[in-house]
Amino acid sequence: MLAPNPNAEVIAHRRTLWRWHFYAGLFVMPLLVVLAITGTIYCFQPQIEPLLYRDRMVVADTHGPQLSRDALLAKAAASEPRGAVPTLAQIEADRTRSAEFVFRLPSGESESVYVNPYDGAVLGTLSVEHRLMKQVRNLHRGLMLGKTGELVMELAGCWTLVMIGTGIALWWPSRSNARQGGVWLPRLSLQGRAWWRDLHAVGGIWLAIGALFFVMSGLPWSGSWGKEFKALATSASLGYPKGAWGEAHVHSAAPGAASKNADEHAMHGMHMKMDDLPLHQTPWAVGATTVPDSADASSPAARASLDDVVAIAAKNGIADDYGIALPDKPTGVYTVSYFPADPRAERTLHIDRYSGRVLSDIDYASYGRIAQWISYGTSLHMGRYFGLANQIVCAAISLGLATLAVTGFVMWWKRRPARELGAPARPVKRPPMRAWRGGLTLLGIFFPLMGATMLAVWCIDRLAFGAKRAAA
Repeated sequence: MLAPNPNAEVIAHRRTLWRWHFYAGLFVMPLLVVLAITGTIYCFQPQIEPLLYRDRMVVADTHGPQLSRDALLAKAAASEPRGAVPTLAQIEADRTRSAEFVFRLPSGESESVYVNPYDGAVLGTLSVEHRLMKQVRNLHRGLMLGKTGELVMELAGCWTLVMIGTGIALWWPSRSNARQGGVWLPRLSLQGRAWWRDLHAVGGIWLAIGALFFVMSGLPWSGSWGKEFKALATSASLGYPKGAWGEAHVHSAAPGAASKNADEHAMHGMHMKMDDLPLHQTPWAVGATTVPDSADASSPAARASLDDVVAIAAKNGIADDYGIALPDKPTGVYTVSYFPADPRAERTLHIDRYSGRVLSDIDYASYGRIAQWISYGTSLHMGRYFGLANQIVCAAISLGLATLAVTGFVMWWKRRPARELGAPARPVKRPPMRAWRGGLTLLGIFFPLMGATMLAVWCIDRLAFGAKRAAA
């Protein structure tokens, strides 16, 4: 009886990993290029938009007094067509920035109106839906294909985890190739496909941690799994605050009759959530919290002005670069959303439109532990946490991942037989690989959408390529 050949088992093990790496890369590769390019562009939004729309966003500082926010809103409203409804005021402390107000047009679309804060001159408008950074963001999150695109990008993130895991395993050096080089630095003396392989493997190992971080910090924002994960984290008291009066350490005023009615509407799924508001950015931790209602006005003339809300926000430590969602109904509220670079300073205020009373105050300390981690991950993912250096690091990782996609494509193209897919051949004897199979199973359970596609890939591979000659 012949003893089993240990080398044959190693080869079978490696070839199986290579097949999974190949299939993951085949799907992820083009999407990774899209994610890398759009992510890099969006990361530099603070620098790009003022240059791109300088005539509307930037003004000369006259060192004189600025008009009140209410006066500026009135100037913006006068320039809009009949039926346009103001929905958002963007507050900037920088004296060289124009005042921005968003209006919902009768057509259903929204546009930003920019006003000179010194003389009230309307500088121009921008479509909210069609401005460049909105399009870049839609490409990044869902290929501009709506829900279908969001699911595809979510799958791309999940399959990137498989690509990272199998890539590290394929790179893992044995004693022999550790001495030969090509582990931490590519062997530039090589030629042909071997040169591309070294560049791909070494570059991949240096970028693995960054790629893993990008995936794990981006998935909580995904359209399918992200929403379910948010709900699960909340049920375990680890996610966003519940938003009900006095719960989850949310500082709230005692509810009046209108607030009680709001709670009843929320129970029937009729109440607005933070994610429904026309804000440019909303912290992940508060996205699904309920927006309260203002109490019934005792006097129609008594109402808080926009300037009052700005003063209340400043009193609560919010002074710059935040949005105020404007009330759109008699019982609506002003919602102040502060989404700074430092997640510890995140703040959400709901303010009664009549009395100016702070109905709800949600800060970072109110978040569950999971939500706090995700807030940090989001800030780092977007290149915001430590300024320009963070942006440069994110851009380097993103463009590095795009380079990996290109090198992977070149390697495949060089080894691919004519008119064939060129997938690595299945080994004659399937190695046990219990740890890998168990890990992939757990990954498929944790990410159900990915689990379904893994099963589909396995079935297609067995049916379409199972009859072909396997490699020894």
